[in-house]
Amino acid sequence: MNIYVIMKRTFDTEEKVNINDGQVNEEGATFIINPYDEYAIEEALVLKEEHGGEVTIVTVGDEEAQKELRTALAMGADKAVLINDEDVEEGDAYSTASILSAFFKDKEIDIILAGNVTVDGSTGQVGPRLAEELGMTAVTTITKLTVDGNKVIIERDVEGDIEIVETVLPLLVTCQQGLNEPRYPSLPGIMKAKKKPLEELDLDDLDINQEDVEAKTKTIEIFLPQAKTAGKVLAGDVTQQVKELASLLKSEAKVI
Repeated sequence: MNIYVIMKRTFDTEEKVNINDGQVNEEGATFIINPYDEYAIEEALVLKEEHGGEVTIVTVGDEEAQKELRTALAMGADKAVLINDEDVEEGDAYSTASILSAFFKDKEIDIILAGNVTVDGSTGQVGPRLAEELGMTAVTTITKLTVDGNKVIIERDVEGDIEIVETVLPLLVTCQQGLNEPRYPSLPGIMKAKKKPLEELDLDDLDINQEDVEAKTKTIEIFLPQAKTAGKVLAGDVTQQVKELASLLKSEAKVI
């Protein structure tokens, strides 16, 4: 099988986000593989173990993303590709999907796996946009994947319930928590990863003009959410609590 995984380098989920001059301050921050993309990588490795083939990790980003690509290689992926988008001043989901589409247009693909969302942008758009560009079937938020020859049976999360989808390869899926438990890179895997191929491409290599992948959206403002105030515990019996609550909604919250 020709198995591809779309990966993104994101802030560590434990990292404290700081805003300076209206921009997220990345200085000294720790970055990781987007956690939802780890489910995609693990599922790709499981597919390879069951059906054979090759797993290639693809990311759009800058040189710093090599570290996360090497981590994916240490987990067991065979190859990695870094598409440098430094020429794109302010990209968005459209930009990323367009760049990826140019990369994949001449590839033989059985399946592309991606995270359901990223922990930074959280749009969940790149996977479905890419599938549309490539003319492929897309199934999102999957929690179980079974491949039998060309036939694929999928379970997907639909807000607390499960939907079962039957389709065929080639296919793009986005992976949800609960699909699997991502493995940790082993020491032998880390050593092997240093020798595995990591290809670097830029927009010119893909015959992309910078103007063609400019963002379709514009960020107006970036700000941190307001700090939460302490809650109040209402005392007394139910009648007293209702009266006090009504009074607070009127005098403090000013919603009635």
